[in-house]
Amino acid sequence: MAQRIYMIAGEASGDTHGAGLMAALLDCDPGIRFAGLGGTAMNGLSGGVRDWTGEAAVVGLWEVLKKYRYFRAQFNRTIDELEDFAPDILVLVDYPGFNLRLAAEARKRGIKTRIVQYISPQVWAWKRGRISRMAKILDRMLCLFPFEVPLYRNSGLDARFVGHPIAEQLAGLRGTCERDEQVVALLPGSRQREVEKIFPVMLGAAAEMLKLKPGLRFASAAAGGELAGRMQTMASAHGVDCPVGVGNAHELMATACCAAVASGTATLESAFLGLPYCLVYRVSWPTYHVARALMAVDYLGMANLLAGRELVREFLQGDAVAGRVSAELLRLSESEEAREKLGRELQAVTAPLAELGAYQRAAVATLEESPAGEKSV
Repeated sequence: MAQRIYMIAGEASGDTHGAGLMAALLDCDPGIRFAGLGGTAMNGLSGGVRDWTGEAAVVGLWEVLKKYRYFRAQFNRTIDELEDFAPDILVLVDYPGFNLRLAAEARKRGIKTRIVQYISPQVWAWKRGRISRMAKILDRMLCLFPFEVPLYRNSGLDARFVGHPIAEQLAGLRGTCERDEQVVALLPGSRQREVEKIFPVMLGAAAEMLKLKPGLRFASAAAGGELAGRMQTMASAHGVDCPVGVGNAHELMATACCAAVASGTATLESAFLGLPYCLVYRVSWPTYHVARALMAVDYLGMANLLAGRELVREFLQGDAVAGRVSAELLRLSESEEAREKLGRELQAVTAPLAELGAYQRAAVATLEESPAGEKSV
């Protein structure tokens, strides 16, 4: 009988990684039957995976609370689907706020399935009481970074380092493109709410830079056509000529001379490609204050965390203002030496992530037997 796997991803990056894992799982066993929640990429591999990321990809406590009824309805529907589908394996792709609650409820209801978390929540960034709770509900944790494994194993959770898929996605661009000294990339994220808070700061910085260096050119990228249109309108309102492409973020990361990048997957991708950049991030103030109270690390960007120091400047919340961002981007755009030094450092700290085969290793670790259905919360 074909294996049944239920998968859940809640945002664009999770959909990308979920689809990569699904394809690798099908290489291992073409008869696998999938169901679950994801985005267009996962849905394209199996119509049993519903596309919900347009609604589900929200950031911040306040933003989630405003959509509480939606998430509650999706939660209940998903639990019902799990009971009906009776998967052999439940694969949770990142998205811990929803996924870990769902895993706990599945245990509580006695649903007999192995539960695998693919992509570790950033427990090393927050107060770590969650780790022991995760060990009670998960059967296996698949980690993208080697330093994450001991955190889980010390709590009794079977954790495996499978490598980061970034190499599969970006190895062809790493160190192969020439950078245009006149192009500055503005990358405010893939979610509309992020863009609405962060892109105006970046555009304000661009407007200030143009006063001093009118020859500079700006470019941006969006996850979809609707968001690209909204961003183009915002750029026009700020008086900044900034073409917004769809799906061209990696090309910009490989060819721009420097960039302002929103916190998230894009900062690691930028570092992997050696792009000199600064990190810019804003959320609602309630979300920010809760996050600051819980954070257990000094930096938000993965490149800085990997380096153990501030390689790239981080402009967060009240510091995320046009004047400060423009000053850092001007420093980078005007100094080839500064750009080359930062680019080399970023590629050095991401070198351990350059090994190919991450999705294949994750698929093997997902299908490998582990005790199922014995945990409870």
